[in-house]
Amino acid sequence: MRYLLVLLVATCLFRDSSSSPLIAQDAASAYKTNPKFISAMAEAKKLEQDRQYIFATDSYKKANKIAGGKDEGCLESLTELQIKIGDYKAAAITAAAAEEIAATPRDKSAAEMSRGVALYRQAGDKGKPDLLHAADDAFKAAQANDAKNASAHYMDGYVLTRLGQMDAAREQFQACVSCLSPKDPSYTRVQHFAADPALSMAKRAPSFTVISLDGSKFTLDEMGGRVVLIDFWATWCGPCNEELPHMKKIAKEFAGQPLVIISVSWDSDETKWKSFIAKNEMNWVQYRDADHGLSKSFGVQAIPHYFTIDSDGVLTAEMLGSGSDVEGKLKKLVAKAKASGATAPPVAGGN
Repeated sequence: MRYLLVLLVATCLFRDSSSSPLIAQDAASAYKTNPKFISAMAEAKKLEQDRQYIFATDSYKKANKIAGGKDEGCLESLTELQIKIGDYKAAAITAAAAEEIAATPRDKSAAEMSRGVALYRQAGDKGKPDLLHAADDAFKAAQANDAKNASAHYMDGYVLTRLGQMDAAREQFQACVSCLSPKDPSYTRVQHFAADPALSMAKRAPSFTVISLDGSKFTLDEMGGRVVLIDFWATWCGPCNEELPHMKKIAKEFAGQPLVIISVSWDSDETKWKSFIAKNEMNWVQYRDADHGLSKSFGVQAIPHYFTIDSDGVLTAEMLGSGSDVEGKLKKLVAKAKASGATAPPVAGGN
């Protein structure tokens, strides 16, 4: 959270200096130089980095206690961790505490957003109405304090969809679109939700945009009703090499049909990767995920790994390892896409 320090100049010459806002502010933040606070925060961040989240929350609580319960950064980090470990009830309480001490409307909006997320998660798969309504209230409070809080509009649209309030959900998704740049990877997806809020309830792959090997831009949510096959692989992966003839067969069989294939490589050696692709005539979309960022967003920890996405952008299947019936699943999805009027990609490899 951002801090805003408002300095007020005393107008009374003989005003009691102990009541000066600047002095009061300095006193309130004096804990920041306290060695115990510094140590507790350093410990919390180290434990969080090491993924020892339970112990990290204890250290953040200790640091915040030293701060008199009023350190915004500490409360923000604690809320995020509590959500991460599934302690949603505690996260909502922590976020509420952050709201109370927020220095700016934008800070308060961020805290209200976090409280809404905690309440939404607490509602669970069954979607307890009282908690969903409470989450809706929190997201609307976040919007009141920051009308450009795109995440608050998005999450409120999602909550309202679960509550069956489709018109209100559509308005929230439309408001979210107005807050986003057209370059944002989520822009097209939210447009789809604004047109049909029910789509937000379907299981969807993470939205992303990458620059492929041939220099073209690949945006998952801009496939124009086509089916997408995502293939995670690497040149050094034995089972992936065994699957390569199958992948080439799929690319040939579905040429001219509404299917886009993107192969996402784990290769660190760019030269070797390019040479392998050229040698094996892999003439579909190729992307090298050297830092595994895209792979992590999909939760991919082993290869070969496949995902199929239908013409509505819904994640329909996830397959791991060689011997997966990728082709069989694609035939049904492509037939559905053709029936709905989808066309083939205008050029090999993408958009």
